[in-house]
Amino acid sequence: MKRDLLRVADLSRKEIEEILDLSGELKARLKRGERHTPLLGKTLGLIFEKSSTRTRVSFEVGIYQLGGQSLFLSSKDLQIGRGETLADTARVLSRYVEGLVIRTFGHEIVEEMAHYASIPIINGLSDLHHPCQVLADLFSIRERKRSLDGLKVAYVGDGNNMAHSWIEGASKFGIHLMVACPVGYEPDQEIYENALRERARPAAKIEIGHDPEQAVEGADVVYTDVWTSMGQEQEKDERLRDFQGFQLNHSLLSHAKPGVLVMHCLPAHRGEEITDEVIDGPHSIVWDQAENRLHVQKAILVKLMG
Repeated sequence: MKRDLLRVADLSRKEIEEILDLSGELKARLKRGERHTPLLGKTLGLIFEKSSTRTRVSFEVGIYQLGGQSLFLSSKDLQIGRGETLADTARVLSRYVEGLVIRTFGHEIVEEMAHYASIPIINGLSDLHHPCQVLADLFSIRERKRSLDGLKVAYVGDGNNMAHSWIEGASKFGIHLMVACPVGYEPDQEIYENALRERARPAAKIEIGHDPEQAVEGADVVYTDVWTSMGQEQEKDERLRDFQGFQLNHSLLSHAKPGVLVMHCLPAHRGEEITDEVIDGPHSIVWDQAENRLHVQKAILVKLMG
């Protein structure tokens, strides 16, 4: 049976660990200069409705390094833009390529494509979830901390798709996740409640609050994201006002553990959600985190398309 990756909740803890282990193996092979082509002759289609740097480049380079090829498909160039249904598009593309990455707005688009496609569908980002990013985040943390269980992760900022995927990711491990966001910007309640019901044992602890200092206190990892995501540009001025006090700066970071890791999924709006001294500082693993998108997505491709 074909497997899709639409959200972190689609995976068991064992499956996540297998992806992380394979990511490490593929990263080591690449560093040693070994050519490894398990996807030789296979083609990955990329349908993007949103602009992208890391997602597009890492998937295109990743499929090339695995021996396959990519086909970038802007939604403006497909017949979807002229009224062809998602179902028909999914059925047709399933006859041409071996997998599809979709980066879009509504999560229901990814779900409908997965329903009608006979090939694996990978969510490259939707308004509700960003699973590939969080899998790369977990891999990046495990590289530094060896284990994920027992860590405290503070997520400071908007309760957006990154917060949702982090909630689902933390629920798979013994992670204490504290999400701090302004009132009115909390994560989706259904996603939060589902994660609480399905959390792993030893039980993950997932809390939603509004105090950044409380969230960061004693944290092993502090994570942030932009305050204004794609499609919300008209809300920027209002959001800048509402998120005052949620900036990840030296003062806020001082409440975390001495060996804290600073993470940001990028792109960063420097001077808004994070300061230069923090993102460029000694605790930041942001650039390793960005690189690891490549290795983790290669592992995902091998698992789903191999």
